[in-house]
Amino acid sequence: MGGHDHHHGGDCEHENNGIDPSEMGIMYSLYQKIDIDHVVCLNEEEEDSGKHVFKAWEDRLDKEKFVDSDADEELLFNIPFTGNIKLKGLILIGGEEGTHPSKIRLYKNRQHMTFDDMALACDQEFELHRDPEGKLEYNTKVVTFSSVHHLTIHIPGNMGGGELTRLYYLGLRGEFSPAHRHGVTICNYELRPNAADLKDKSLHETANQQVQ
Repeated sequence: MGGHDHHHGGDCEHENNGIDPSEMGIMYSLYQKIDIDHVVCLNEEEEDSGKHVFKAWEDRLDKEKFVDSDADEELLFNIPFTGNIKLKGLILIGGEEGTHPSKIRLYKNRQHMTFDDMALACDQEFELHRDPEGKLEYNTKVVTFSSVHHLTIHIPGNMGGGELTRLYYLGLRGEFSPAHRHGVTICNYELRPNAADLKDKSLHETANQQVQ
């Protein structure tokens, strides 16, 4: 049955016809909020090449940098952000012919995932279509992806390219909120009273011993 059961046409994806390119560049600027130094791509043929696919929308057609899969057709991206994002959509440009990914699976806020974790149900998945110009958007479930600090993207296979899957561009659209720092402040604040309590308790016990 495969893709015949997926009713993406009206609800999950659309072509961005009529949208000014400069607006698309602004809409797809979440790559700037990725903690790129800590992005990990598993099964990449060349080390750190997975980081190259996160770039400006205007550079999406640049094919000098890409990621190829290594041992088989799977790729797995662990993507931390510098704050929280509300993910609304994504655009993907894959390799030529059969090396293009056939499906993409999304997991939110599950850090350090490996291929061993892929038996877990994902939060959303899409059957992919070839899109060499990067105009086809896959719309995510905003309620599900409303507060994301870490996104895992699994590409389980390709369109008949054997063990080689290639990806040129992976664009993310949504909103960004800086990480809240008050949690750290509270922890530091609580440590001091605890230390003071111990000191007061020690003084109290010493005073009692002197009285006795």
